[in-house]
Amino acid sequence: MAALLIQTGAFAQQAGDGGISAGMLEEISRGYEGTAADKAIRNALNSASINVLAANAENIAMIDTHFSDEVKTKGRTDQASSGRCWLFTGLNVLRARMIARHDLGEFTFSQNYLFFYDQLEKANLFLQGIIDTKDLPFDDRKVDWLFKNPIADGGQFTGVSNLIMKYGVVPSSVMPETLCANNTSQMTGQIATKLREDGLRLRAASAGQERKMKTDMLKEIYRMLVICLGVPPTEFTWTRYDSKGGFVSTKTYTPKSFYEEFVGEDLENNYIMVMNDPSREYGKTYEIEYDRHVYDGQNWLYLNLPVEKIKEMAIASIKDGTALYFSCDVGKFLNRKTGVLDLNNYDYESLMGVKFGMDKKERILTHASGSSHAMTLIAVDIKDGKPVKWMVENSWGAAAGYKGNMIMTDEWFDEYMFRLVVEKKYVPEDVRALLDQKPVLLPAWDPMFSPED
Repeated sequence: MAALLIQTGAFAQQAGDGGISAGMLEEISRGYEGTAADKAIRNALNSASINVLAANAENIAMIDTHFSDEVKTKGRTDQASSGRCWLFTGLNVLRARMIARHDLGEFTFSQNYLFFYDQLEKANLFLQGIIDTKDLPFDDRKVDWLFKNPIADGGQFTGVSNLIMKYGVVPSSVMPETLCANNTSQMTGQIATKLREDGLRLRAASAGQERKMKTDMLKEIYRMLVICLGVPPTEFTWTRYDSKGGFVSTKTYTPKSFYEEFVGEDLENNYIMVMNDPSREYGKTYEIEYDRHVYDGQNWLYLNLPVEKIKEMAIASIKDGTALYFSCDVGKFLNRKTGVLDLNNYDYESLMGVKFGMDKKERILTHASGSSHAMTLIAVDIKDGKPVKWMVENSWGAAAGYKGNMIMTDEWFDEYMFRLVVEKKYVPEDVRALLDQKPVLLPAWDPMFSPED
């Protein structure tokens, strides 16, 4: 009892300094009135989720699925239980172009092949980062960030561009998916543990020993990756068929020669990433330190623009038959059954009896929203000169959403679209000129730049 009294006294003292006092609690408790409607909602929430009860009955009809302009694609991919949306999206953009240019039937690149090198390169990025920061104290923010994030399966477009230009691509039949590729958490967890251990050893190593030690460490990581993902091919034979199933040719390729013959673009210099982030100044370029997949590759660099400018470039690309890498906050107002992203899908205010009033800038600043998923932008519906809805090819399988796609209203696009990768020929000259400025360097731990899963 004495202990209870002491604790109660301490609580009372804290309450006077900003805690919830008894009088304040009494006033706060009046926020719930216990009306019949309140009780009905409480009862319903015992057996149904918030999203089920907040589903807007006035918006249950399926959205119109006609689009005025659409990039035709074949087949849908499935990233399964992995965070590789960035990789699937990048390869799906290239796949659509390859199918159209070479009159192919359904075709997919091997995501597993590039994922193997993604994980190897990220391991090297971490280990070299530890070497580069050896002279900093262990509690330095950068060192702490490195040990907190030694490796992950998420990423963004510079990973796609750097990995492909360095390692090429192969068809999925040459290096198919494995169980570990489809379920990455355990593999990545084991590699992360090993890398943290190796990082400690590197920090304790004598000068001059680090390079040899790092190479030996990467040999172990390579072995782990082979066990989980398979051996990446250096040469392979592939038979090409046309869209009607007719034989075209059988040839032997390397991953790089295959890329050169069927895609052949300079991904590192032909594209720019644009972003709509109203919490930062428009017209400026931003670079995120350590946000890359390859140590000798490029940091994530983007140009921040108003959403209307981004839409103009997206429309120009789609009208010309070119799909785009697109990322957004996919979980907001998503009807998973229909695959529709619409601000009117759910009426949380009526259910909860409160107002949600933040705009996009305020949601970003308070961590309420940020880019979480990458998909392939393939269609826009334009009426009276303005876009009314958009469609993306997703990587959650053909049965997810609308035939493996998601459809978003233009209003949703405004609020929850964040990034778009655009081929330079669709970028106006005045926008291109902004890329000549020196980028503003942002730290790796900036919360807006988490990898896309």
